[in-house]
Amino acid sequence: MTLLVIAAILVVMILIIAYICFRLTFYVSKGQKVCLEEYPIPAGEIYEPWRDVMVNWMKETRALPYREYSVKSIDGLTLRAKFYEYAPGATIELMIHGYRGNAERDLCGGVQRCFALGHSALVVDQRACGSSDGNIITFGIREHLDCLKWVDFLIETFGSDVKILLTGISMGASTVLMAAGQPLPENVIGVLADCGYTSAKEIIKVVIRQMKLPPKLAYPFVKLGALLFGGFDLEKETAISAVARCKVPVIFYHGESDDFVPCYMSKENFDACASSKKLVTIPGAGHGLCYPVDPDTYLSTLRNFFAEESTAVQNSNA
Repeated sequence: MTLLVIAAILVVMILIIAYICFRLTFYVSKGQKVCLEEYPIPAGEIYEPWRDVMVNWMKETRALPYREYSVKSIDGLTLRAKFYEYAPGATIELMIHGYRGNAERDLCGGVQRCFALGHSALVVDQRACGSSDGNIITFGIREHLDCLKWVDFLIETFGSDVKILLTGISMGASTVLMAAGQPLPENVIGVLADCGYTSAKEIIKVVIRQMKLPPKLAYPFVKLGALLFGGFDLEKETAISAVARCKVPVIFYHGESDDFVPCYMSKENFDACASSKKLVTIPGAGHGLCYPVDPDTYLSTLRNFFAEESTAVQNSNA
């Protein structure tokens, strides 16, 4: 009887720890989705030098005309986005933000960058974030399927000849890389992945180390929490495995001073990528700050990469 009691206590303790990990890592309450700041800037000292720039970007974007759209996820959530049109028929960037962020905060400056390239922008709030429904973040496991839903929506809404570029930052970058590993319509002409991680497992282990905890001991509780209370397998899909199946061009960006998602993760994704690819690292740029730190390099490398890819496709079809 004593052994049964001890075993029962251990099981309960494991479940409690797993649930705490689930709540801390994956769960977003309704209150957490409400932002009280007029101009939501990411937390952290590295963003303070760029506060005025980001606020100005938000003000400029809010002054632009836009259309609101929504889709239903495969599990019935309403996902929402804003569409900023550069010109009819322009390439549309399907833009995906990062972990516990929202479209306006993480992608501020994104619309301006799209317009500088002659692109329109569909700026998406991921599930459990911003204006979209849901309470559980899955590190790209379900989000990459949401991305594919948005691709189908863009084709249905803008016609069979619309050109789509999948763009993501941080978790959004890994999300679009996972999506790129799935069969894609010819409308998707490429992927832009800015400071993405290789897998949910590896980035969570990085964060656990930063918390001065042992990853081998703590990570299994996180994985168990996702499975029991979130209903998803944290290791079902990874960015690094998806890019090995990718058939569209991919350009990777990463700040060399990124202390959240290490720069080596984009290098590993780049090495694993089976399609045409380019890696651009920006010296001195922290997490998600490649474009603010060096917009000229960002724009020129992006423009040149896809111009070269377009030329290569035309030559192959000639």
